[in-house]
Amino acid sequence: MASSTTFSTFEPWKDPAEKPYVCIDRVTKKFGDFVAVNDISLDIYRKELFCLLGASGCGKSTLLRMLAGFEEASSGRILIDGMDMAEIPPYERPVNMMFQSYALFPHMNVSQNVSFGLKQEKLTGQVIKTRVEEMLELVKLTQFAKRKPHQLSGGQRQRVALARSLIKRPKLLLLDEPLAALDKKLREHTQFELMNIQEQLGVTFIVVTHDQQEAMTLATRIGVMEEGYIAQVGTPTEIYEFPGSRFVADFIGSVNSFEGRITVDEPDHVIIRMLDQDVDIFVDHGVSASPNARVWAAIRPEKIHISRTDPGQARNVIRGKVKEIAYMGDFSIYLVELAGGRTVRVTQPNLRRGDPERITWDEQVFLHWLPSSIVVLTE
Repeated sequence: MASSTTFSTFEPWKDPAEKPYVCIDRVTKKFGDFVAVNDISLDIYRKELFCLLGASGCGKSTLLRMLAGFEEASSGRILIDGMDMAEIPPYERPVNMMFQSYALFPHMNVSQNVSFGLKQEKLTGQVIKTRVEEMLELVKLTQFAKRKPHQLSGGQRQRVALARSLIKRPKLLLLDEPLAALDKKLREHTQFELMNIQEQLGVTFIVVTHDQQEAMTLATRIGVMEEGYIAQVGTPTEIYEFPGSRFVADFIGSVNSFEGRITVDEPDHVIIRMLDQDVDIFVDHGVSASPNARVWAAIRPEKIHISRTDPGQARNVIRGKVKEIAYMGDFSIYLVELAGGRTVRVTQPNLRRGDPERITWDEQVFLHWLPSSIVVLTE
């Protein structure tokens, strides 16, 4: 459900007639005097792959455990498919949870691990056999059915844990840092596998992760958490391109924030005077702020152009000196020092192999950007 081709059609949160499948209504969780989750309200829709994204200690795993029934909310309500979960124990909820550690039984082979939950329900042998075969085929582990967990790679163990979580056909699957144990390349590959499986089964997934790239890849929508609060909810594009605060802008990817004051405030544009540079920033849309208000003009590194020659524009241009360059293969990162000592981060794609004209260390350069590239933040 998280592919770019799906976003245009799968947007139940925009339909007033659509009822949320999971409704978190003003939920708070306290541990003594510590507030882990603070008055959170959140709606998640059927067949979504929703990511709770945040740093360690922000409350995302606590919220997941409350959904599973392993923790009790101090106040507020959690409804799943319209039913209040307050009095429903974990084993009776239409929910399963996949833990970060995978928690596979080392003495059981793959088939036995996957079938464990069905045997607990005392289903017949043929039903169990058929469903295990179907699930192993789905996660591409049929040929590994007789292997023990220690004979599998990290990615294969992750798929066994996923199959075991899904075989009981939960309506809601909770995944706590499901890919954290995998190396970078395998994690990227497995993300797409996870998306494909979720789309085939139509199960609602709620994924907890601290990995911004993982959330951006997987999610239909992301809930960014900060110290027990939901800072912003939106699609990956909305979160990245239109952050609602400096915290969200800083947390998702890299960003350059220029502090300034609004000197011209019109419905279709504003001009911001940077406080530490003799530069005007022109923004091609209005903002909700009063004249002379203190604001931050945020711009992503890939939206800044770097050149040796003056672009010849009065605004949205600044001079600096290249202090550091990091070659990343498909792109390069430039750290450009401005007058006064502050550093601006710029990323540029490496379109030509061994480009002899590329900008190098200690060169004086111009940085410039389009008026549409700026996001104005007031908090």
